[in-house]
Amino acid sequence: MIVVTGGAGFIGSNIVRGLNERGVDDVVVVDDLTDGRKFSNLADCRIADYWDKDRALERLARAGASKPRAVFHQGACAVTTEWDGRYMMDTNYRYSVDLLEWCLAERVPLIYASSAAVYGASTTFAESDDSAERPLNVYGWSKLMFDRYVRRRLPGASSQVAGLRYFNVYGPGEAHKDRMASVAWHLHLQVEREGEARLFEGNAGYAAGEQRRDFIHVDDVVKVNLWLLERGSVSGIFNVGTGASSTFNQVAQAVIDWHGRGRIRYIPFPDDLKPRYQSFTEADIAALRGAGYDAGFLDVKRGVSAYLDALARNP
Repeated sequence: MIVVTGGAGFIGSNIVRGLNERGVDDVVVVDDLTDGRKFSNLADCRIADYWDKDRALERLARAGASKPRAVFHQGACAVTTEWDGRYMMDTNYRYSVDLLEWCLAERVPLIYASSAAVYGASTTFAESDDSAERPLNVYGWSKLMFDRYVRRRLPGASSQVAGLRYFNVYGPGEAHKDRMASVAWHLHLQVEREGEARLFEGNAGYAAGEQRRDFIHVDDVVKVNLWLLERGSVSGIFNVGTGASSTFNQVAQAVIDWHGRGRIRYIPFPDDLKPRYQSFTEADIAALRGAGYDAGFLDVKRGVSAYLDALARNP
């Protein structure tokens, strides 16, 4: 079997679906379904079992000969505005450390979700540059602390360990994330309901709507995860973005073009957000390419169109 933690969430459920498309349905989903709306992400998936997050480590400890052949660890608190540091570290750091140590002891490959939030205030985004790791919130710091723990354990590791620093992921399955859903999702709802896409005015030297992010479609994220599953000899920490940033104006225009109507309206930049806002991200994907991943990535125009087509088919 294959275990997917956070398997009812955005990226996790898309990984489950990607496994199903490859004929793999012996999948165990681990999640916290306190927010029961997430069930809809798995409604069309084939899974073998569901484990509650709080009991998953205990179940793995009892797995014996029926241990999984791999673990995709996507579960986390991804609310970047959450400031309860104890909760964040228990959920994102300690749980991940315990899972890693079990995987190493049992020689089970672990492919896990890190985040571009580890770079925070930086303007460079290379995994090999420690000075670029400057998180702006406790979420980013929790992810960075686990990455650093992994780095210490990688030399001599008994099994594959791959950490993926996701940049701005968008695509089907994120509706339950509310405020933490992608800008593409929010702009789509705004244009659909009100006929306008609202973007922030200029800040930190960027003109209105010209802040730039590396936006990556969830299908491309899934492809990287499954590529790593097939290559058990590839370990390390890798950026997962397109390698090219796009402006928020470009995302808004892609949404407007898909709808065939709408306009952009700029709104004041919140003062409390200014010190913690990433105005620019762009993944350096040299390490991923160097590891052998050579597939292309959807640009914003094609990716947003594919996303909204999928939403139209499955609202």
